[in-house]
Amino acid sequence: MEFYAEEGKKLDEACSTLVLPALSVGNVGQLAVDLLISSLRAERIGYFDDPNVLPCVGNNAYAPSPPGDLSLPLEAFDSSSNRLTLVQQRSPVVKGMMVEFAKNLANVAARNGKKHVIVLSSLDFKQWQNIDMSSGLQIYYLSSSSTDGTDEDCEKHGWKRLPEYNPAHKRWEYLSSTIEENIVQDDDLLFEDLKEEDYYPSLPFAALFSCFKAKGLKVTCLLCYCSEGDNIPDAFQLAEAASKILIQSPNDFEGTGSGRWIVPFSWKSVYGPPPDTSLF
Repeated sequence: MEFYAEEGKKLDEACSTLVLPALSVGNVGQLAVDLLISSLRAERIGYFDDPNVLPCVGNNAYAPSPPGDLSLPLEAFDSSSNRLTLVQQRSPVVKGMMVEFAKNLANVAARNGKKHVIVLSSLDFKQWQNIDMSSGLQIYYLSSSSTDGTDEDCEKHGWKRLPEYNPAHKRWEYLSSTIEENIVQDDDLLFEDLKEEDYYPSLPFAALFSCFKAKGLKVTCLLCYCSEGDNIPDAFQLAEAASKILIQSPNDFEGTGSGRWIVPFSWKSVYGPPPDTSLF
């Protein structure tokens, strides 16, 4: 993986916290990172090039100008006042290469002074075993702070550790050993003959969690269950959770009044134009 900085910019080691999405159901992690980048007025500092990420290009995601400012598959943004680097991923990883991609990203993060990594992702609602909607949508977490994945700071926010996480499970163990021993392994072989209980370690967030942990970095995964559809409310929920551990002051957000979030410009066309009312 190579990093290409924009003119006069670089990866700032003072930005010791890294935030990034793990692609999953509804692209909730990506949408949440969009919200954070837009609302913090984070500055794009460059982009990554990795052979395991599919190429794509699009219009500027955060503003209609300047014209010709394109968005690329894997971009880095800095919020220097909050000591944050945010990475946005806009295209999927090549099939079977998620672990190799996660290894590359972990190597870059470790080389550039990152200490804490926040991974934002979603989980398939169909896999939710213990449904309790009494308190609304719930945030789950997984942390490298302890062997069993718990973290006191996350518990203080009322979040629950992902109950299905079991570091002794054969798939989690196999994933960890493959990474720690630097074995080049196709994901399809790593997770062949998957059973229902293998769902979680087969997801992108699990590969990222294991790779960053193997590099000695603190990793916190923030997760929410959802279904495919309009996932914007889920993105707000996940971004709000991330802000509780990332942002020191609400004034760091550029939104005004009760609406502290700035909706990215690209969201205006997420679902296309409104329906033609003459049809009704």
